Amino acid sequence: MTIVRVEPGGGTRGPHGETEPQPQPQTQAEETAEVPGALPEALTGFVGYLLRRVFAQFAACSDGPEDGSREFLVLDALTGGDWASQLDLAERLGINRTLMVGVVDRLEGRGQVRRARNPDNRRQYILSLTDEGRSAVAAGRHAVAERDARLTAALTPEQVPRLNTLLARLLPPGAQDLVQGTGHLVAQAHHRLRRLGDEKLAGTGLRVRHYGPLSLLATSGPCPQQRLAQELSISGPATSQLVDELVAGGMVHRGRDPHDRRRHALELTELGHTQLKRVAEAVGLLAAETAELLGPGGADELRALLGRLLEPAHPGAAEATATARRDCGPGRSPCTRGARREARLRAED
Repeated sequence: MTIVRVEPGGGTRGPHGETEPQPQPQTQAEETAEVPGALPEALTGFVGYLLRRVFAQFAACSDGPEDGSREFLVLDALTGGDWASQLDLAERLGINRTLMVGVVDRLEGRGQVRRARNPDNRRQYILSLTDEGRSAVAAGRHAVAERDARLTAALTPEQVPRLNTLLARLLPPGAQDLVQGTGHLVAQAHHRLRRLGDEKLAGTGLRVRHYGPLSLLATSGPCPQQRLAQELSISGPATSQLVDELVAGGMVHRGRDPHDRRRHALELTELGHTQLKRVAEAVGLLAAETAELLGPGGADELRALLGRLLEPAHPGAAEATATARRDCGPGRSPCTRGARREARLRAED
């Protein structure tokens, strides 16, 4: 079994002292890339997509940085007793190992957490909650409850606990009882689905986030970048980042708009069409895995609840998710008309 050492000051090391690569955390630009507007029809049937939009909406209304959310998650998890492995707790909470080191450093510096070598395994650190930490948890829970009430105002009192139950099903079994509060559940479920999807594309240079622009360009190209941003309902800088990635990967070509030669237009290359089929397959697999985690009827129910949360900023979101539910009949994997279009593309290839 490979032993990984987590250093208190940062980084991880393998059994021979080598530095191990860590997955890159999502940037703040990605978290807040979404803007108000009609959501793309081809994506509204996917729980993972709707969850990302709700996560961005919640992040935009957050009272503090994402690090503060992680710190509360760690403190709250420690109320049940000492944790014998800092690394294990990070994995249970879905926190990047390098980020976890910084979180615990800050909590230890404030006197809220005590970190000590595990006498049974000197490579591990035992985490304990101090009295200052317990006071912080009590105050944090009150603040979380107030924030969640604001974020879920579009739902009825009966719908909120149901939403939390469904979101918890998307977390690893060991984390389902550790994460409390709608905002934290949304964040953790979003991060996990993103990881599960990107894992299905390992080695391809693709990410699940590439599905939206590739699928829209396949049906709407050549397309000016501004129009692509509008159709995806994301910010200009976020669109530029996505397009730069796709151009660098040889999947998208910047040509001239046939309707206006003064401006550029984006269109898929032959490789782009091939890669679209790959990412569409991964998105379909992720949708099926998500439905399995949620159980019978769970995906439809969660889409409806997420659609209601999105409705104020994205008029028509609730109706769009209802349409997606009708499109996904019994025996079908969760999909939208856009996903079925990609299935036809694969069949025609």
